[in-house]
Amino acid sequence: MPLRTETTALRILSAASVSASDPADASHLHLANDTEVHNLALEGITCIALDFPKFTDGRAFSQAHVLRRRGFAGDIRATGDVLIDQLLQLQRSGFSSAVLREGQDAAHGARLLAHYSGFYQGDVENLPHFARAA
Repeated sequence: MPLRTETTALRILSAASVSASDPADASHLHLANDTEVHNLALEGITCIALDFPKFTDGRAFSQAHVLRRRGFAGDIRATGDVLIDQLLQLQRSGFSSAVLREGQDAAHGARLLAHYSGFYQGDVENLPHFARAA
């Protein structure tokens, strides 16, 4: 899978702005952070919600990274105990949207994301700086 040289913007959502998914909607998955995603069937799936049960539990970062490396192009959404402090790493590890926990300021989170326009290290979407054509 070729890596891009630009970053996809992370959509920041509040819990109030996200309606409950239709439980019968087979195109949406909600996965616990201990679910094995290496061999998960992805055909017909458009959205995968990955859970952060605690701020200090980062297994969902690895799940998102694996899903993107496998070629999943749909929405990967962070849910649970998601803080604005995590937004940059969420974006770099493959999440496309994040539902902030109550009490988090989405506008402040968007400002934090705008602080950095590029990185030396590569991520799930971008080549490392030194690997780009000069």
